[in-house]
Amino acid sequence: MVGRCLHVRTAISGTGRWWRPATVLRPFALLILFVSSAVMAEARPTHLQSIAFADLPGWQDDDHGAALAALQLSCGAILDRGGAFGRDTAYGGEPGDWLEVCRRALSAQQSARQFFEAEFVPVRVSDQDRPQGLFTGYFEPEVRGSRARGGPYQVPIHKRPDDLEAFDAAARQATGLAYGRRIGNRPAPYHGRKEIETGALAGQNLELVWLSDWADAFFLHIQGSGRVRLEDGSLMRLAFAAKSGLPYTAVGGILAERGDIPRSEVSMQSIREWMTQHPEAARELMWQNQSYIFFREIPASDPALGPPGAQQVPLTPLRSLAVDRSFWAFGTPVWLDGDVPSGPGGSGQRLRRLFIAQDTGSAIRGRVRGDVFWGTGEKAASVAGLMKSTAAMVALLPNAVAARLGLARK
Repeated sequence: MVGRCLHVRTAISGTGRWWRPATVLRPFALLILFVSSAVMAEARPTHLQSIAFADLPGWQDDDHGAALAALQLSCGAILDRGGAFGRDTAYGGEPGDWLEVCRRALSAQQSARQFFEAEFVPVRVSDQDRPQGLFTGYFEPEVRGSRARGGPYQVPIHKRPDDLEAFDAAARQATGLAYGRRIGNRPAPYHGRKEIETGALAGQNLELVWLSDWADAFFLHIQGSGRVRLEDGSLMRLAFAAKSGLPYTAVGGILAERGDIPRSEVSMQSIREWMTQHPEAARELMWQNQSYIFFREIPASDPALGPPGAQQVPLTPLRSLAVDRSFWAFGTPVWLDGDVPSGPGGSGQRLRRLFIAQDTGSAIRGRVRGDVFWGTGEKAASVAGLMKSTAAMVALLPNAVAARLGLARK
């Protein structure tokens, strides 16, 4: 949602991410279609070091049951449709390394903490000799809107157009883009944000809902999902459906370069405030980010859970993490030890918690890099918009995957 995929945190500085649906595969096809991801892993990865659970400050104090509940959502997807192995990952292992672990996760008899300690090896991760990495935050925004255009509701949110396609290899090479459209039989870029917002898709009946504020729509795009509170009080839930394929531009970086906002003060909140103070200039600023997101409506089910992430399971607030898929498989438990932002919605205290990798994003790059899902509402928005924290990362690898990488249990 995928997003994702700030999100808003980065409209900010280029760390925005977008949700993409995971590839759907049946279990019987797993071993046939997936090339072993072990090929991608170095024989002796020096940036991975196995440690003991006792070496994790705060481990014994975490709510392991909440982490196990999030893992069970991932495991359900893995067992049902291979919802972790849509691509090779350096440290994901093979499907067979996860299937039995997931079966035991869904029927765990011991305590949640005992389950994690028995089934996984904690592995401290470094990246380019750096023991800590960057961790940002994202959230599910809630805005006001109407299913019908009228009154203040003049800003459309679009569903995926029929002429948007995922390019094949030849089209990608010709355009340098993963998505676009065909003009005749020739691959071409899709419409940019300015073209769409000034009517390029008008008359095609693609409007899902209408909002009252262009900035609401812009930040909804950055997050990749959201809730719309309709005029009758009912809730409409939107999830990521597709993206235009044009490059993402962080508008916070533009504001910093122009001197409109000091770089050290760039956040979702400061960007939003600037847009409110400069409504006409804000439209021009938003148009510099050509990337455009299309949505789909999904059931507004359990309000305690978030929208589906790239693994296509509901995100769990403060338990779901977006990671770099080239390194980590969906379902991987990840222990973070870092700071929570101070200020509105943030405690400024230490974040020591077990997350589950269930999402990804175009700006989430690196072994020690992640995006924390904070949930829904103003508090979640406040802390997610401020979060640009350094943290230590420990991945919990299934015993079989750790053995495959030559990492012995301590």
